[in-house]
Amino acid sequence: MVDPYRPQRRQTRTIHVGDVPLGGDHPVVVQSMTNTDTRDAETTIAQIAALADAGAALVRCAVPDMKASEALRSIREASPVPIIADIHFDHKLALAALEAGVQGLRINPGNIGNEAKVDAVVSAAKAADAAIRIGVNSGSVEKELLAKFGGPTPEAMVESALKHVAMLEKRGFYETKISLKSSSVTHTVAAYRILAERVDYPLHIGVTEAGTLLSGSVKSAVGLGVLLYEGVGDTLRVSLTHDPVAEVGVAWQILRSLGLGERGPEIISCPTCGRTEIDLIPLAEEVEARLRTVDEVFTVAVMGCVVNGPGEAKEADIGIAGGRNKGIIFKKGEVVRTVRGRENLLPAFMEELDAFLAHRRGES
Repeated sequence: MVDPYRPQRRQTRTIHVGDVPLGGDHPVVVQSMTNTDTRDAETTIAQIAALADAGAALVRCAVPDMKASEALRSIREASPVPIIADIHFDHKLALAALEAGVQGLRINPGNIGNEAKVDAVVSAAKAADAAIRIGVNSGSVEKELLAKFGGPTPEAMVESALKHVAMLEKRGFYETKISLKSSSVTHTVAAYRILAERVDYPLHIGVTEAGTLLSGSVKSAVGLGVLLYEGVGDTLRVSLTHDPVAEVGVAWQILRSLGLGERGPEIISCPTCGRTEIDLIPLAEEVEARLRTVDEVFTVAVMGCVVNGPGEAKEADIGIAGGRNKGIIFKKGEVVRTVRGRENLLPAFMEELDAFLAHRRGES
């Protein structure tokens, strides 16, 4: 049955970053950015693998100099997902990144020099079948537009993006996606709303410089949640001052909450109360950590009361509830195992979970 309250996606043209389609009827794509030194290929490759395991379908790498661009070849060859090179100002770095085989660029053509330099980059991107993201941040709006609009307003950001897009269209390039990011949630939402009325390119959405894990997650969930509910957004990044793997997890939770994408188990847990007789918070965090690399979609409950827990979470596929000196493991509200001792509860639960997954996978 189709959920009539599920957000209806805005229709855009479809582009590709490597083998990943963006826009059209394709699912919203989660991406992130490495925070390693790109020149350190081995460390960067390891982080890309971790991001891919967490559910990132695209990964962006900073390219501050030629040594970083040279490292991209081995990074791209080892990466399980397409790589986007983040370029600022120097068109030679863009050319070198494309030569290394990256599948996308994040670059604003108006910032890389004269017409000949723009021609060279666009021609190279066409030859490589690479996509280009026009990325406008509130802090990068051109001085003349700041003067015209009285600051980095949503209207100024949109006009800046359209100016860069026009430079690509003039050269017959349309494998383009656009982002408009501000640290202000309301400015970000307003800018994307305006842009969505002006173009049919896929949009990469995000709140830039959102903050630390808690504040950044909240700002991103509010801003991106509003846009996605309105059907705006074809790919997203949650920008956090934290391990980028956490960005991917938050992004998937945002999509899951709107019915726009599922990956891995959904964990439901009670908020604790005076009846709780077990240290529930670390237990829930341990279960979540153990399940981080599981792709299958199912529901796991972590409850703090052995009396009410199974009933309150009876829709969960598998669950755990702790009480004084014992715990229970249940499936669809039915108790399947009782465990004595707090120290035995998590190991016993993981045994049952492994058996549950093996059964779902047809391995038992």
